[in-house]
Amino acid sequence: MDVKKVLYISQEITPYLAPDPLSTFGRMLPQGIQESGTEVRTFMPRYGCINERRNQLHEVIRLSGLNIVIDDTDHPLIIKVATLQPSRMQVYFIDNDDYFLRHTTDGLETVTLAHENDERAIFFVRGVLETVKKLRWIPSVIHCTGWITALSPLYLRKMYGEDPTFSDAKIVFSLFDDPFEGHLDERMFAKLEEDGFKAEWIKQLAGAPVDYKALNRIAIDYSDAVAISSPNVDPELIEYARQSGKPLLEYPGEENYVEAYKAFYTSL
Repeated sequence: MDVKKVLYISQEITPYLAPDPLSTFGRMLPQGIQESGTEVRTFMPRYGCINERRNQLHEVIRLSGLNIVIDDTDHPLIIKVATLQPSRMQVYFIDNDDYFLRHTTDGLETVTLAHENDERAIFFVRGVLETVKKLRWIPSVIHCTGWITALSPLYLRKMYGEDPTFSDAKIVFSLFDDPFEGHLDERMFAKLEEDGFKAEWIKQLAGAPVDYKALNRIAIDYSDAVAISSPNVDPELIEYARQSGKPLLEYPGEENYVEAYKAFYTSL
């Protein structure tokens, strides 16, 4: 396929968060793809530990203002943007006072307020997709990285599948070594049903509590392709991806991987 535009939905991006394998990947792959001549848009959560003044975040009024309803409660969507230098790559931030704190130094909300992670993930994914629609920007490929993005393929295929912004896009989900302990709220299945999902669409999440592996499996189910993006991915998830029969990019290593991902996108 001709890949002109790539949307990156990322859990972490450096320098807005401390460098680690996930945040470095979230920065370097989009930057490398952009430098190769492809137009990119990148999204991440606006965690409370991000210093907005130092990183020059500013609100985009024309994109903000939508209310996202989760579990019968309205949550205002706030969109902020910053530009990474010297690449001039724009990063959009999904913000909301209910799910992302102000000026916290206690760690990421996904850890300190983990009991809200199911709603935080739903809000983040819906916020990204609604914002891309407002941008009137039609991606060729949508690449999701990190467990907080794992509902993106489900939403894209079942709730936004007929939207012309996304209907022709290929969805790539990155398997990463970024597990969380425990499980998400036991009412997550019910909350997704309230959001319009039929039980048969989300049966992966029914019955047992939703843990890290369950989230990754449903992401694989609704993606067009899967990439192994770190060296220590859970073997069960790799095997699940193999058994899906979908195109699979083997781990390309930590150097010169931009070319491998670009070739993978083109092959879809």
